[in-house]
Amino acid sequence: MTDRIKNFLASRRHEGPILVVDLDVVRENYGAFAKALPDTRVFYAVKANPQPEVLRLLADLGSCFDCASVAEIRQVLSAGATADRISFGNTIKKERDVAEAYRLGVDLFAVDCREEVEKISRAAPGARVFCRILCDGAGAEWPLSRKFGCVPEMAVDVLEHAHRLGLTAHGVSFHVGSQQRDPAMWDGALASASAIFRECAERGIHLAMVNLGGGFPTRYLKEIPGVKSYGAAIFEALRKHFGNRLPETIIEPGRGMVGNAGMIQAEVVLISKKSDAVDETRWVYLDIGKFGGLAETMDEAIRYPIRTAHDGAEKVPCVLAGPTCDSADVLYEKEPYLLPVSLEIGDLVLIEATGAYTTTYSAAGFNGFPPLETVVI
Repeated sequence: MTDRIKNFLASRRHEGPILVVDLDVVRENYGAFAKALPDTRVFYAVKANPQPEVLRLLADLGSCFDCASVAEIRQVLSAGATADRISFGNTIKKERDVAEAYRLGVDLFAVDCREEVEKISRAAPGARVFCRILCDGAGAEWPLSRKFGCVPEMAVDVLEHAHRLGLTAHGVSFHVGSQQRDPAMWDGALASASAIFRECAERGIHLAMVNLGGGFPTRYLKEIPGVKSYGAAIFEALRKHFGNRLPETIIEPGRGMVGNAGMIQAEVVLISKKSDAVDETRWVYLDIGKFGGLAETMDEAIRYPIRTAHDGAEKVPCVLAGPTCDSADVLYEKEPYLLPVSLEIGDLVLIEATGAYTTTYSAAGFNGFPPLETVVI
């Protein structure tokens, strides 16, 4: 917890859960990425946290932006960035959305199949496209496999199709999985990208860019390597597979940019047991759950650090759950969470590293609960 967040939370009591984001941390994270990969442009993944204050700060710092929709593109433009700093990185787009993005000045689009190329050729003639390839997400908390990307062997045909339709076949992209804790995982993906570059060159198509994707982690309960380690591993892999002819590179950090900048304050609504057995696990219900912003606890992939005022006391296994009348709204049950035995109804808890993928996953009005309140300081 930063002193700024601590002082803000101490200044007033909130009726419901609240996320507080410290812009100083975002600024530090951007600087770390820029220093670790100085020749690589940063395209912040807007979906991680699209708060206007976050976007304005990053725009002022010189960041580019990875957008998943026209709505995000408009948010970035409103924050002060120009269209040439925007990538429409979603591989699943309506043709009218491609046309609107192009009208707004965006000319860099992700594709992963011939059909998407054909949409872009009609709606955004002459635009630049990069083809996303499937990537092994081993080592990641969220592998992101199957839904996005094509096999590397298919990417060359997709890019050639784009070239023949008058688009600029600009490059290749991949994603090594969200919350990727192994810096070496970029090596295999870059080997595939290098092979695609060579085969395209043999067909007279000269690619220029490799989108290294996101995957850069934030610290939850497990230790993670520093950004510097990722930069060194990626640069080594680039030199290994591309030699001295290094392509233009971009990265799309989201979680790694804003995850550790935010903290949620929540309240304990109920503590109970399901039987009178002595060793029965306690159930701790909070006023926030999966539908209030903690959707990434699904399958217990992300285990957030939780702090309480009783942290020096004995801890016991607890199941954590949210307040809604949905049986899926259980956060940690397969591997119960250790919480102080002295924790009581009405106590406040601090859920750390919640700056990414919380407000964007918060449902509006489910069971009558309001969306997650957010304050940016």
